[in-house]
Amino acid sequence: MTASIPDPRPADPPATGAARHAVTHRAVQNTRLGIWLMIATTLVFAAQDGISRHLGSAYPVTMVVMVRFWFFALFVMALAARSEGGLRAAVRSHFPWVQLARGLILVAEIAVMVLAFVKLGLIEAHAVFACYPLLVAALSGPILGEKVGWRRWTAILVGAAGVLIILQPGFGVFSPWSLVALLAAAMFAVYGLLTRYVARKDSASVSFFWTGVVAAVAVTPFGLMHWTWMTPADWGWMAVLCCTAVLGHWLLIKAFAVAEASAIQPFAYLQLVWASAIGLVLFGESLRINVAIGAGIVVAAGVFTLWRQRLREKAALRAA
Repeated sequence: MTASIPDPRPADPPATGAARHAVTHRAVQNTRLGIWLMIATTLVFAAQDGISRHLGSAYPVTMVVMVRFWFFALFVMALAARSEGGLRAAVRSHFPWVQLARGLILVAEIAVMVLAFVKLGLIEAHAVFACYPLLVAALSGPILGEKVGWRRWTAILVGAAGVLIILQPGFGVFSPWSLVALLAAAMFAVYGLLTRYVARKDSASVSFFWTGVVAAVAVTPFGLMHWTWMTPADWGWMAVLCCTAVLGHWLLIKAFAVAEASAIQPFAYLQLVWASAIGLVLFGESLRINVAIGAGIVVAAGVFTLWRQRLREKAALRAA
């Protein structure tokens, strides 16, 4: 999603001394604001994951995801209706089949991840899921035709070692549900790469609209098939879940609107911290030493990969 957010900031003025200082000061201020918005985004999404874990353990996962995407679809339709060109402009895509695939992959990924929250817990599910930026880097070659250098391949292999430390294959404590979280990470990586692909011609509002509507339509038959009435209290939690989904995406859009993606993306890893805290405090989960070590390795490798991407983007801008 990050690559599909357009940069609405005005072009920099001529590089005179005073103007350059003003531009630099504004860039620093925007980056700080973007960082705080990204931190707020991760906190909201972590709370959303905690609510999803609670509801997913008491009700069918497909039903929970369906209601969430009903609300989200209404939100993106309202946004599209208020934007220039209205719903007609939002529907027009240069890549309709790819947009359809994006929506299907995202709703499936969310359902799989909620299942991982329920079966594995927030801590271990997020520890495994943290490898998705490394999967994005690994798959960017075959899907987007991007060149992946030896430094990023080294980071990918180091991150893979971190995932193996978390999973502990071959040991008695290994849980097959860990592979569910790994599947969710792979699906989200493909979704992110397809988002970057359609961003070549489709605007962020078009991608946002297709994601919400396609996902809602796709999950509805499965959700209705397993419909179960919730208690009044859990309907309240469902309402909070829907609101946090909208709030989280709004904060994310604002973050990428004011600051460069490569500058604030590393702070997205804070979601692992907040979700782990929720798992420890509210759900009584435990943090195993191998999970802590493996997650640390995965995050370090991911941050290095993002840093290398930022260097490549800056080099490309200078060359242009």
